[in-house]
Amino acid sequence: MTEITRPDLKKPAGVLLRLLGPGLVTGAADDDPSGIATYSQAGAQFGYGLLWTVFLTTPFMIAIQLVSARIGRVTGKGLAANVMELAPRWLVLALVFLLVAANTFNIAADIAAMGEALSLVIGGLNHEHALIFAFVSILLQVFVPYRRYSPVLKFLTLTLFAYVATAFTVNIPWTTALLAAIWPRPTINADYFLMVVAVLGTTISPYLFFWQASQEVEEMNQGRVSRPLRDLTRGGATEIGRIKVDTAVGMLFSNAIAFFIILTTAAVLNANGVTNINSATQAAEALRPLAGDFTFLLFALGIIGTGLLAIPVLAGSAAYGVAEAFGWHATLEAKAPDAVGFYTIIAAATVIGFGLGFTGINAIHMLVWSAVLNGIVAVPIMVMMMVIVANEGLMGRFKASRRLTVLGWVGTALMAVAVIALFGSFLIG
Repeated sequence: MTEITRPDLKKPAGVLLRLLGPGLVTGAADDDPSGIATYSQAGAQFGYGLLWTVFLTTPFMIAIQLVSARIGRVTGKGLAANVMELAPRWLVLALVFLLVAANTFNIAADIAAMGEALSLVIGGLNHEHALIFAFVSILLQVFVPYRRYSPVLKFLTLTLFAYVATAFTVNIPWTTALLAAIWPRPTINADYFLMVVAVLGTTISPYLFFWQASQEVEEMNQGRVSRPLRDLTRGGATEIGRIKVDTAVGMLFSNAIAFFIILTTAAVLNANGVTNINSATQAAEALRPLAGDFTFLLFALGIIGTGLLAIPVLAGSAAYGVAEAFGWHATLEAKAPDAVGFYTIIAAATVIGFGLGFTGINAIHMLVWSAVLNGIVAVPIMVMMMVIVANEGLMGRFKASRRLTVLGWVGTALMAVAVIALFGSFLIG
């Protein structure tokens, strides 16, 4: 009995905590206020008819995020730095510029949604609340080193459980919902197809690729083996295993939350004839008279919590992309004077995003522009990622397996179809 010490008893929890990191945070950040708005509209407009999309996107989302994480940890460099080795500089700069623009529009929509959500809960003015969120986000990223900031981001992922709790505060016909998810009866029309495209675009986004690859580099620099895996003559399987577990859990978690958001809005809003939702806060407001104050409160607080997680990821991924493209020092571990360019991009993207809230451009238009720009960036970046991860010269013995390669390319093709459909809808419209 005396051989079992307290550290031994804590070991399983410690192991789990070490396994979950960049993948978990990346997956949770995908359910930002803008994503919540898309999933809410899916549930409100089509009821349970789009629950199947969550299952469709999950394996491809896991695959493509595994690719980005593997690239970062194996090469010891972020995504933009790796793409620079394959593509001409002008193309990389163009894609990074579009990424920054898309992320800034997304930040604008998210900050506005957070400000509105807090106003709904405690009152006050939207812009003042939005300013507080923007200011806090910048301060945390610039002045808190990565080793201390990473646990904060992990903690914020817990806020997503608000959407699981929300689903259990309303009356859901589980048999009907699960049958619709397993055996869907699609409504074949343009609106249905466009919503499928919107869900795909929301779920698989370029900023997630850049963020997770760079976070693996950050983790590498904090770890016991602070070298790229390709530099090791042996070993490395444990790290690859950690990445697989972390990413799979993160993406499953992300899509489970999307499932519960669609489920809740379908059971409450669609069932009561509310079929048009333009923002996450509008969804929260619509839930209050139909499902009660507690359901509304959970939904609104979830918007704030996910926004606090997503804004650093959006601003950070933009900064990593720009800094790597220009060869600047890029790490959240650095002090501000040692990475001026990197932190300037973080601050600028957040401040400009906040400022867009005063221009009169509504959140829907900002999300449309974000979707268009993400569509332009996503497919070529995904293609380059798949080329990199299969390149033995870049990845060494850690190049992707055949299974991961097939899933990654199928996911890339699926995203290409979604982007073509998205642009087609704008042209027809």
